[in-house]
Amino acid sequence: MNKKQKRARARKISEGFTRREKANEIIAFAADNKIETVLQKFNASLEGLSEKEVIASRNAYGENKVTHEKKKTMPQRLAEAFINPFTAILFCLAIVSTITDIILPVVRGIPEDADPLTVIIIMTMVVISGALRFVQESRSGNAAEKLLGMITTTCTVDREEEKKQEIPLVEAVVGDIIHLSAGDMIPADVRIIEAKDLFISQSALTGESEPVEKFAVVGKDEVNATTEYSNIAFMGSNVISGRATAVIISVGDDTLFGSMASSVAGEAVETNFTKGVNAVSWVLIRFMFVMVPVVFVINGITKGDWIAAFLFGISIAVGLTPEMLPMIVTTCLAKGAVSMSKKKTIVKNLNSIQNFGAIDILCTDKTGTLTQERVVLEYSMDVMGNRDTRVLRHAYLNSYFQTGYKNLMDVAIIRKTEEEEASDSRLIDLSETYTKVDEIPFDFTRRRLSTVVSDKTGKTQMVTKGAVEEMLSICSFAEYQGKVEPLTEEIKTNILQTVDRLNEDGMRVIAVAQKTNPSPVGAFGVKDEHNMVLIGYLAFLDPPKESVQEAIKVLKEYGITTKILTGDNDKVTRFICKRVGLQVNNLLLGSDIDKMDDSALAEAAEHTAVFAKLSPDQKTRIVTVLRNSGHIVGFMGDGINDAAAMKSADIGISVDNAVDIAKESADIILLEKDLMVLEEGIIEGRKTYANMNKYIKMTASSNFGNMFSVLAASALLPFLPMMSLQLIFLNLIYDLSCTAIPWDNVDKEFLKEPRKWDASSVGNFMLWLGPTSSIFDWTTYAFMYFVFCPLFVSHGFLYNDLANHFSGTELLRIQTNYVALFQAGWFVESMWSQTLVIHMIRTPKLPFIQSRASVSLTLLTFAGIAVLTIIPFTAFGRDLGFIPLPSAYFAYLIPCILLYMVLATSLKKAYVRYYGDLL
Repeated sequence: MNKKQKRARARKISEGFTRREKANEIIAFAADNKIETVLQKFNASLEGLSEKEVIASRNAYGENKVTHEKKKTMPQRLAEAFINPFTAILFCLAIVSTITDIILPVVRGIPEDADPLTVIIIMTMVVISGALRFVQESRSGNAAEKLLGMITTTCTVDREEEKKQEIPLVEAVVGDIIHLSAGDMIPADVRIIEAKDLFISQSALTGESEPVEKFAVVGKDEVNATTEYSNIAFMGSNVISGRATAVIISVGDDTLFGSMASSVAGEAVETNFTKGVNAVSWVLIRFMFVMVPVVFVINGITKGDWIAAFLFGISIAVGLTPEMLPMIVTTCLAKGAVSMSKKKTIVKNLNSIQNFGAIDILCTDKTGTLTQERVVLEYSMDVMGNRDTRVLRHAYLNSYFQTGYKNLMDVAIIRKTEEEEASDSRLIDLSETYTKVDEIPFDFTRRRLSTVVSDKTGKTQMVTKGAVEEMLSICSFAEYQGKVEPLTEEIKTNILQTVDRLNEDGMRVIAVAQKTNPSPVGAFGVKDEHNMVLIGYLAFLDPPKESVQEAIKVLKEYGITTKILTGDNDKVTRFICKRVGLQVNNLLLGSDIDKMDDSALAEAAEHTAVFAKLSPDQKTRIVTVLRNSGHIVGFMGDGINDAAAMKSADIGISVDNAVDIAKESADIILLEKDLMVLEEGIIEGRKTYANMNKYIKMTASSNFGNMFSVLAASALLPFLPMMSLQLIFLNLIYDLSCTAIPWDNVDKEFLKEPRKWDASSVGNFMLWLGPTSSIFDWTTYAFMYFVFCPLFVSHGFLYNDLANHFSGTELLRIQTNYVALFQAGWFVESMWSQTLVIHMIRTPKLPFIQSRASVSLTLLTFAGIAVLTIIPFTAFGRDLGFIPLPSAYFAYLIPCILLYMVLATSLKKAYVRYYGDLL
């Protein structure tokens, strides 16, 4: 991300926070004031707005549209896939090579000397790499478009000219009086004017599955989050049951939903992977900028041919450049994406594969991510706290026969009863054994629900369930120790203590009571809810997913700290953490975080594993301070309230049952609820990093060693140690033998720790291992120049002395063969050394013995050695300027390579001792 992009992102984030603050202020005002005051502020009335007032409101407050990031054009996406510092230098080299290798020979009138091979090699690598990335990343959509798709397209409003008319969503304005009923999406942020049994699901905003009831009363209570206001309904939420009349207080970008959208629509942060690859690219480029001018000047001075020196300098630049780097990186990432797809995991952003392996902190939401997002009936107990099937039977009669909205607890009761039928005959066919007589629906004043049922004998019974305090207020008796007794203060105290313990464990508790022979049909009513017998209570839980505890344990083994960031309350969060094996030594609430500046929060976040009652902004802030502290952070979530934090993390992970916006904001989507897939992702990410780093370090050090050798040869030899075309062809075959690196094995020990990109380690590695090959290159120079070439080509004379002993065509023939044999010898030795060193550098262990490369890499590298060893003996080798090597050459080569491998292994061990790690 360049400076301009960073400034644009910072501006968007700032605008998002400003909108959020503005939205919060409007919501707080509307919640804390009487409806008359709210209507007056927004120039509204219960009669509805006139056409003139609608226009004025739209001009003052804007349209009801949530703006979003424009979809990237094809040229923009192509540019992102192909342009980075490394491909930029390759493009430059390709342009220079086009001029020197193709255009100049044509201009000079010798078109037969034009050689496009270098340009073809470079551009092929760039095109393949960019195309792979473009195809893979084109599959991801635009997150903000999903935000818009979640909102209904029409709403019902009162206008002065016509009551209860359906209008398009975009035409709703601040001050409009709207009508809500079951199934409606809330079209904007609204203040409730009237409500009856209004239950609203805010799960898309908060991630919490349980619907909440909204009222028309003025909300003066302290709230920890904006979404807790009981008289405000928010854009993006939906009506589960009931009906209401409300006034719109914010539209479009000024809604809470709209302010969230702005933070999701922006560019994602620059991740650890992007920074790392760019930094490595610049290290290689800096080496190039130093080496190429030095080689050019030395060759120009010593050989006197400045054009040839320039061409050789270009070939040095190409030789120093691992042309395959973009392709190897993309292939490693694509291979990881394919492996993850086989485990039912969608990889939307290729870079996220390596980030998966690099994270050392995983922040996760609780509901729907760690938990199953469904209420489970954990216990049905008598008033003594003992398990009692009779309590479950009565609760079933209440839940099954009531005709109102069956909430998640009703569903859990019915499900539990059906599950227990096989083991308890008293629960079989209750729906057929009993007949419904009457009911009193649930309301939030009484906070309970009653049904009247009769069995086949004619016995009539009223069953009531509801909040514990409200149930105790209507009960005069309790079934205690096997008999019905008056409900004394002592029994009440015991009951409340048991309930408190269950609440501390994060469970929701409701009480169950019954009464025989209530008033007959027609006379039955709320007055009958008295003198009841309390028979027990039910404890409910949103249980953790089965794989969570093992997943967290595995993450710890891989050096990853898990932190819980949730909007839920601290009691429930503590219990879930306990159930999944997370110790809660310290817990911070959103209200605590608001009192901290970033430095204090960064320090606290290091030692805090659990954060509760968080707003979306607070989640994002925690992720940001952790990243600023040097951590690589992953965030796993499933709600709109998680989307901004996912965008701010190095990698966003979502699950199969997440809302669309969370999936669109994520880099990785787990299609199965088994969180053990996280382990597979971590391993795949670390393998990807290891294999990319292998290629970068081994190729950079090998190329640097070769160029270091060329630098010495340029100063000391009377001819070039290798022609430009030979050097490029050597580099091509070596690079092709490296194409199996993405499939190479990785030592198990390496996979146990998170890995960060460190550009300086590439430079250090080049300086340590590169000159090692140069030692043996120089040995080969000396052997070929002083021993081998005089012995087999020039009758015992050195190259510099040939002119004193030969002349004419014979001198030219001997000089040509001398150079050809010398270059063939170094060509073969160079391929052997830099290819075999792959096996030395790929592991800190002893190669071939303690750690073996994959079959594909072994076969390909040895095939590369075989091909280049044979080339000097072929007609193609003669075209490249080689002559066949005498068999005696290999009596020198094999001991030379063995000594090289021994020295490389020794230096590798010393490097690991000094720097602590090889890759």
